[in-house]
Amino acid sequence: MTDPSVRTVILDSSGIRRALTRISHEILEKNKGLSDVVLIGIQSGGAHLAREISRCMEIIEGERVQTGSVDITLYRDDFKSQTPHKSVGKTDIAFSLEGKRVVLVDDVLYTGRTIRAAMDALMDYGRPTCIQLAVLIDRGHRELPIRPDYVGRNVPTSQKENVEVLFDDKLQPLEVILEK
Repeated sequence: MTDPSVRTVILDSSGIRRALTRISHEILEKNKGLSDVVLIGIQSGGAHLAREISRCMEIIEGERVQTGSVDITLYRDDFKSQTPHKSVGKTDIAFSLEGKRVVLVDDVLYTGRTIRAAMDALMDYGRPTCIQLAVLIDRGHRELPIRPDYVGRNVPTSQKENVEVLFDDKLQPLEVILEK
């Protein structure tokens, strides 16, 4: 267990809720509503957050946005070098992405490699009109030219630090912590 003295809460559950509500409004504004918009969360944290954003949008617009999740394990650029191999999770996209405005959702954006893998995976489900990126936390240190369209919070970090979004047993976001 990590020493609690080096853990800092960046966002509590209320802060997360406000950030996701703001992101929901920004997505609706940029896309002029929900027409052809779908949310795809990256397993696992991004998938939970995509469901929360979907709930926020339904409250705002009165209609449900299609939501799915993508597992990027087999698309990672370090998959073959991982020892032991991560188990492959489940992708759940029950609709075509052809002609859709896909909002890819992740919990923490770091190097950009996860997002690149997710975009590769999405292409197996159709050719979207566009892919936008929503992240709860952007911590910097990009290795690829990837920039989010919607950000809950920018948190400058060192590469030695870790940012984690914690969820409760009902998969509701509890808090975002920074570990030094």
